[in-house]
Amino acid sequence: MTPDRPFRYTHVMRPIALVFAAACSALALAGCADVWNDPYPSADRGKNIFYSAFTERPKHLDPVQSYSENEATFLFQIYEPPLQYDYLKRPYRLIPMSTEALPSVTYLDREGNPLPADANGVAIGFSVYEIRIKPGIRYQPHPAFAVDAAGKPRYLGLTREQVRDKRKLSDFAESGTRELTSDDYIYQIKRLAHPRLHSPAFELLADYVVGLRDLQSRLAKADTDKSAWLDLSQHELSGVERVDQYTFRIKLMGKYPQFVYWLAMPFFAPVPLEADRFFAQPGMSERNLTLDWYPIGTGPYMLTENNPNARMVLERNPNYHGDTYPCEGEAGDRDAGLLADCGKPLPFVDKVVFSLEKETIPYWNKFIQGYYDVSGVGGENFDQAVRFGPQGDARLTDDMQERGMTLVTAVQPTVSYTGFNMLDPVVGGSSERARKLRQAISIAVDQEEYVSIFLSGRGEVAQSPIPPGITGRRGGRDGMNPVVYDWVDGKPRRKAIAEAKRLLAEAGYPNGRDSQTGEPLVIHLDTTGGGVGDKSRVDWYNKQFSKLDIQLVVRSTDYNRFQDKMRKGTAQMFFWGWNADYPDPENFLFLFHGPQAKVKTQGENAANYENPDYDALFERMKNMDEGTERQEIIDRMVRMLQTDAPWLFGYHDVAYVLQHGWMSNRKAGKIIRGNMKYQKVDVSLREKRRAEWNAPIRWPIAVMLGLLAAIIAPAVISYRRRERERAIPDTRTA
Repeated sequence: MTPDRPFRYTHVMRPIALVFAAACSALALAGCADVWNDPYPSADRGKNIFYSAFTERPKHLDPVQSYSENEATFLFQIYEPPLQYDYLKRPYRLIPMSTEALPSVTYLDREGNPLPADANGVAIGFSVYEIRIKPGIRYQPHPAFAVDAAGKPRYLGLTREQVRDKRKLSDFAESGTRELTSDDYIYQIKRLAHPRLHSPAFELLADYVVGLRDLQSRLAKADTDKSAWLDLSQHELSGVERVDQYTFRIKLMGKYPQFVYWLAMPFFAPVPLEADRFFAQPGMSERNLTLDWYPIGTGPYMLTENNPNARMVLERNPNYHGDTYPCEGEAGDRDAGLLADCGKPLPFVDKVVFSLEKETIPYWNKFIQGYYDVSGVGGENFDQAVRFGPQGDARLTDDMQERGMTLVTAVQPTVSYTGFNMLDPVVGGSSERARKLRQAISIAVDQEEYVSIFLSGRGEVAQSPIPPGITGRRGGRDGMNPVVYDWVDGKPRRKAIAEAKRLLAEAGYPNGRDSQTGEPLVIHLDTTGGGVGDKSRVDWYNKQFSKLDIQLVVRSTDYNRFQDKMRKGTAQMFFWGWNADYPDPENFLFLFHGPQAKVKTQGENAANYENPDYDALFERMKNMDEGTERQEIIDRMVRMLQTDAPWLFGYHDVAYVLQHGWMSNRKAGKIIRGNMKYQKVDVSLREKRRAEWNAPIRWPIAVMLGLLAAIIAPAVISYRRRERERAIPDTRTA
């Protein structure tokens, strides 16, 4: 007799067992893991790292080519131009960075003879800036500086085959460094004229730096082999002189006081010849081994990972010469805790990780979870983060306060405005009729309401083109626009609409109609699509002009067509803005300079405003040093603009930045871009908050296991019952 056939259900139970095992493993992991959704490597937990994001990949990291905000985020942490801005003081103030002191300037006449420091600008033929850098500053580790036992460059004369397996700087096994010298600054200034680099600053600087334009012409002739390295050290620049290892001079044509601001930009950051030579070798550029991809500097950080499609990483430069946190600021900085680290060595953070975020919602969600340390406040999340108090002051919502966040706000050095085309026969010109029409419209268009409705309060209504934080700007009653406002209860109050109607009638348009023809007054406002041309803004602008019974026609078009209208002067009114290149009133007041008129010279005077008295004052003011006399001239120029009203002075942007409670030493200031070295992170508090805010929710797993068991159990029982019923013993004998 054969033995009974064994009961077999392994082929059914094995998958079920695997499901249970996986679920149980997940539950077990839930018990030992603090955070499940951490987007960063677990090895980085608890380290002194600052986490942020970037929304647009940088195009240039070569300091001679870079000229955009998203690139400055990285460049200013790596490179050290001669000067920088004081981190805490306002108005913005230049201080030494790699130099021992601010540059000294000597004036010469056209024959090269010395002039006194207070010489009249007309008599000055040349300005000579002498710059002395600090000894002992060293570059970050870099293979361009690596040398062999004989002191010769280790990675010079490489062939394409030798660099075939190199994809990043760390693929070169050795690196080195050397001391910063004046030659490195001179080499970079020559790079401004490099025919292959097309520096955006060349045209302007070539009008001032003696010999720069001539150098470009000579380099273009010498650059016969575009694949070979062009050694700039072999070509002289007459306007730049090497005095010694740490000192050099720059000679400018005429007087240009604003030049010192250029010395705080990456265009004047040092670039060593070794780096230029290293990256010029065959096969390097094909592998993104270029200065445009891997900058080399003496600053507090160095770029160690460049993956612009995912993340950018800065790490502490081990050779950083050191700097200390400032001990002085402006009123309120001490109470805000911004002076607590006075005199401590910089930088505070060891590593900075920037992750690419193309959408605002994921960016915001990760910030709320604690995975980004700071975040801007956009329109999509403004109500979630900010509310306004009884006095109109911005405050955090209860939820944000409970999370220990801090709101940092600051008026930015920008101005947004609605301009009148001063060439237009109706709204333009210097006649009393046109002036009063512009003044009436200036009163009627309620900028305070615009900022409240469309910017959620993220703007400060402008009284003139000069923003807060810029020298020369008057505040309070002295800076108020008396044409549009009255001073009431210690603050400006917009004049009543009755005043605007009176001015409109005096302009010849009582009740919005031409007093001679009886025809209604029609004004055209040109804008670009996606700007004020969307329906809600159009409706709002129509409402403003209807206060004066003026018919407004908003003409929205694409930017190219809009630009064409501006160049030809066919727009009547238009909406535009300006961001400061440097913190000097000249950078805003030149927007009304007659010789800069858009139609006449394609300059930046988009309103085509021309006033001989204003132009004469501007010519005097632009080359003057700061002081009482210059301030008086600026005041007169601003009063002219307020009276002539070539603009509806709109608003200055206000930055709203949220930071977590573990962040300190952050102060808003758009012009100050090299701010990373001042930031400080309380790592232990961040780890604690992340764990609290991202604690895994385990009960769904238990519920899932229960449901899974409830579903599977009847099937297993039924299957086993059927198998037993079929398992009848075999009674046959052999």
